[in-house]
Amino acid sequence: MALLRSLPENATFADLRRTYADLLEKLRPYGHRLMRGPSPLTPGERELIAAFVSGVNSCRYCHGAHSLVARAFGIDESVFAKSLDNIGDAPIDARLKPILRYVRKLTETPSRMTAADAVAVYEAGWSDEALLHAIAVCAYFNNMNRLVEGAGIVGTTEQYSMAAQRLVEHGYLRGTVRRGRSRTRSKSVSPRRRTKRKRPRMQPH
Repeated sequence: MALLRSLPENATFADLRRTYADLLEKLRPYGHRLMRGPSPLTPGERELIAAFVSGVNSCRYCHGAHSLVARAFGIDESVFAKSLDNIGDAPIDARLKPILRYVRKLTETPSRMTAADAVAVYEAGWSDEALLHAIAVCAYFNNMNRLVEGAGIVGTTEQYSMAAQRLVEHGYLRGTVRRGRSRTRSKSVSPRRRTKRKRPRMQPH
């Protein structure tokens, strides 16, 4: 049930974005760059971190949607529950485990981060840039989890699936998915319209 009086009783995340577009739409470009732009982490690894952090926070909407997105990028379904229960037993690349431990601690007890937490990531073969990207994904989804849960957005299985489909097809930029069809609503100009006509050269007299 929505907790903001300006939202309908069974509000969706789309309702929240639409009602407060001036504030929330500004998150899209950053989210897209973070989750789909160049990174030492693959899109699947970033989506795994997103789903994992959302699970740590018990954010139903974000965990539900981003688990499906991570699966679409090749993360096995069994990873999500097992990593939340015991990262050591999770069936994932051993290099990812110190990253998941890092973002879990950063989510639950941020003031207790130590050099040892970072060293474990470096010893697994990751760079400073990779760790920063993991931290940024963690921070972004801690923010989104609190926006969603604070506004009372829970969602349904169908809504998680719809959101996941849109994220897989369009990334974090604006787009909609309707019953198997997708329609981008971005304001980008088509290549034809962006092409400038060349002015004819004046012949010298």
